[in-house]
Amino acid sequence: MSHSPRYEKLMEPGRIGSVKTRNRIIKSGAGMLMWHEDDVHMRPEVLAFYEGIARGGVGLLIVESPTIDYPLGVRWKERYRIDDDRYIQGLGELVEVIHRHGCPTFMQMNHDGPWQAKLPFAPEPFFEGEPIGASPVTLDAESDFHNQAPHALTVEEIEQVVDKFASAAVRARKAGFDGVDINAASSHLLHNFFSPYWNRREDAYGGSVENRARFAMEVIREIKKRLGGDFPVSMILNGIEIGQAAGVDNRRCLTHEDSRAIARLLEEAGADAIQVRSHWLGYHVGAYLPDALFYPEPPVPVESFPPEYETGRRGIGANIRLAAGIKEVVRIPVTVVGRLDADLGEQLLREGKVDFIAMTRRLLADPEYPNKVAAGKMDDIAPCTACDNCLGSRRCRINGLLGTPYNTIEPAARKKKVLVIGGGPAGMSAARVAALRGHTVILYEKASALGGLLPLASMVKGSHPEDLSLLIRYFGRQLKQLGVKVVLGREVNLGTVEAIKPDVVFLATGGESVAPEIPGADGSIVLSGAVLHRRLKFFLKFFKPETLRNLSRFYMPMGKRVIVVGGAIQGCELAEFLAKRGREVTIVETKDSIGEGMVDALLGHLMIWFAKKGVKLHCGVREYVGISDQGLTLVTREGERLTLEADTIVSALPLGRVDGLLKELEERVPEVYAIGDCREPLLIADAIGAGVRIAREV
Repeated sequence: MSHSPRYEKLMEPGRIGSVKTRNRIIKSGAGMLMWHEDDVHMRPEVLAFYEGIARGGVGLLIVESPTIDYPLGVRWKERYRIDDDRYIQGLGELVEVIHRHGCPTFMQMNHDGPWQAKLPFAPEPFFEGEPIGASPVTLDAESDFHNQAPHALTVEEIEQVVDKFASAAVRARKAGFDGVDINAASSHLLHNFFSPYWNRREDAYGGSVENRARFAMEVIREIKKRLGGDFPVSMILNGIEIGQAAGVDNRRCLTHEDSRAIARLLEEAGADAIQVRSHWLGYHVGAYLPDALFYPEPPVPVESFPPEYETGRRGIGANIRLAAGIKEVVRIPVTVVGRLDADLGEQLLREGKVDFIAMTRRLLADPEYPNKVAAGKMDDIAPCTACDNCLGSRRCRINGLLGTPYNTIEPAARKKKVLVIGGGPAGMSAARVAALRGHTVILYEKASALGGLLPLASMVKGSHPEDLSLLIRYFGRQLKQLGVKVVLGREVNLGTVEAIKPDVVFLATGGESVAPEIPGADGSIVLSGAVLHRRLKFFLKFFKPETLRNLSRFYMPMGKRVIVVGGAIQGCELAEFLAKRGREVTIVETKDSIGEGMVDALLGHLMIWFAKKGVKLHCGVREYVGISDQGLTLVTREGERLTLEADTIVSALPLGRVDGLLKELEERVPEVYAIGDCREPLLIADAIGAGVRIAREV
């Protein structure tokens, strides 16, 4: 297969130990949590997910970590197990579908160790025993895992864990895996020994760099002893551990020089490759989503970050300098991970800074990413917007098949004429898939541009950490390329439908803002969602979302004190937007907590930021008594009658359905499907997913 010369180095074959790779793109072992702890055979959605990645042309596919030490070594039930031979056959089924497409595969392995403690803003760990670690050390941070002192492993217990790693590697090889990828990074057990902050031991496993690396070196040597030198063992290593965001002096943590020394020791022990990431105490999500570290603002001033940590791209490529520093001191291949793409990857390979590029989120958005890069079809790539919905939810904003038993769009058995009413996320998604299947598709949108409410959301969200404008541009290109007839500025009525005579109608007319049912909601200080949307849509005719967002820093028709009614994702993001523009913000919500629809890890960051910025929260509101010129009177969770003073009250409640044509259409058209917000209020990922899944069946 010929490759685009633009990505010559990226498409060059590589090698990790005895394993050859067809290119330099690695699917990292980031987990999708699609399993259950008792699974012996592979679930269809697991096979579909990994086969899609393998078919897409990735050079090496690393399958996420199993439980090697049940239940002590894992935090979530949604991980598979490899602590017993009875799981080998099922894992062999997984390896077979990956190898079917000429793709080698490694199994990532880790031991959660001290992670077992309760984490704020995340589900409770199912294991209620005592976590384990190097030393009984805790961290008094707002969002970290280490708030419960772990049991300090004895030497005998360390030897038992070494045996569990090696036994799991033996089972992985029996299942057909080509190698293993040991996760000694983040805050997993092996890193807990590397770090001088966590490791306060005074025996052979603590103190010097050599002693702190001893545990991991023993794991490598035992695997090599049992499986031979030709069975590859890759190691994941933090290139630096940063403590300043948690009030810990960086010099007390794993420094970059420590990491370089450990990398040399791991190589001496037999490691065949090293993948480099980084870790922030108190902001764990920054270990695997470095761009999320900057949401909603960096935890400490960027200028104070260690110089080895790259900040110029707001988390993209944050680990490049760290990986390059490690490559200087080892002879084995070095991989870097962290919101990378083909262009940056090619540049790093040409400069000799790394040997491989690892990614996951871009491959979730488009499993065919490597094949499309190789062919130079960059405009066909479904963009990852870095929304992080994939983080534990098994869904993707742009790839509606993720988490389903399917990974392909098959041609339709009979070609039909399809009318799509509405050009928002659900409508564009359904139109694209219907056209891919060979149907004749016409899409009507009453606005002057595609996107529905996406431009409004883009104006509020901005381009970081997620960029919604990528979705609008992608769908626009796809619909044009697939020959979908797009009619803008025209509202559909029954006459339109009767003239077109479609076989199928997708009704994707979206939703509309719902006024809060509060006495006085029509008062002068209330800015309803409908009015807000109408004003923003008017200005978006003249300005791009990012331009309008920047202008809002200088002027907004809103008072100083703002109450946001509704604490779901819409209200939280609006509150963030307003607080960044100097408003004194209060969120009121009838449910017991805020943030519905947000990714847990990002919500955790936002809650901490709200507290720092003085954003007030009133959850569990029993009753909204009324709105006056002074503000909003309510009854709190505790039963107290309280008046919150405000200059402006904004409604950010979930949308209501707009499905006025549905009944009439069902009487006139053979097949009618309501999708998106006109069926029920949905998040963007749900709306796009609904469009994909329904259009796939028509």
